[in-house]
Parts: sequence; structure tokens; C-alpha cells
Amino acid sequence: MANIPALTDSTFDEAIQSSGEPVLVDFGATWCGPCRQLAPIVEGIAKEYQGRVKVFAVDIDSAPKIAQRFAVRSVPTLILFKDGAKADQLVGLASRDRIVKHFGL
Repeated sequence: MANIPALTDSTFDEAIQSSGEPVLVDFGATWCGPCRQLAPIVEGIAKEYQGRVKVFAVDIDSAPKIAQRFAVRSVPTLILFKDGAKADQLVGLASRDRIVKHFGL
């Protein structure tokens, strides 16, 4: 996720809580094939919805506490946060249209 800012266990809460917009977080891992397939889709959503939704990435191997806290057991997992709280989740590789429709973007 070259163009998506990465969050860590120490930066996650600040990024989510300080956002005035909904936040979409892509939980993945470098070893995950479907995660690599999803990356350009999420990057496209970040660009398309810039100013309306903030998009971040979390590598579950680099931020295991965050992955555990939100019960991320399978990657890729997308979680939408609104007003600092988890609002919705989508697990697995999905198309751009399915992601946008699922989260009501």
C-alpha cells in the first residue's frame, strides 16, 4: 500500500479519533496475495473519496495489538470507523463497487 498511510499500534488511536471524516482501514499483510490484489482498489477509493473518507492501512504483523483489538482473524479485512468507533466491516477480497456499496461511500 505504497500510497496509503500506514498506522501502527502507537499511531492508530490518534488517527482514528482525530478524524472529522469516516476512516476506512485496510488490515492486511505483506505475505497475503489477496491483500496485494486489494491494495490498488483501496488506493483508488482513497483518491476518489479524498476529503470525504480518510484511508489508512494496518499491517497485522507490524501492529498485532490493533488487529487483536478489532478481532481481525482473516486478511484482507476492511473496517469503517465513524466518530472514532467501528461502524462496519468487510472481510475478504472485494471489488471497488462492492466496497463502496457495502460501506455506503
